Amino acid sequence: MTEYKDGRVNKVYKSINRPLTILGVERKLFFAAAMMGAATFNLMGSFVGGILVFVTLFALGSWATKTDPKNLHVLLNSAKYKSQYCPMKFKPIRIKRITHD
Repeated sequence: MTEYKDGRVNKVYKSINRPLTILGVERKLFFAAAMMGAATFNLMGSFVGGILVFVTLFALGSWATKTDPKNLHVLLNSAKYKSQYCPMKFKPIRIKRITHD
């Protein structure tokens, strides 16, 4: 519960602030791993290969979710925004030092 100076009390629910996950992996990463595993199975005809791809991507997704759950969201939305700093457009600033002897 959050209590304010004016006496208001707001309930805070933990489930609202948690990322949506499936088996500890964010939903989009889980479905991407499942689709890649299924695609490998269909294209290569190897059940073991599909399981191996799924388990590998699942482990990477689990690591990514534990590291930062919002990292995928930031990565997917980064293409929408203009970069604020581009080293190719950098113009050095000339600084002139004046000494008083």
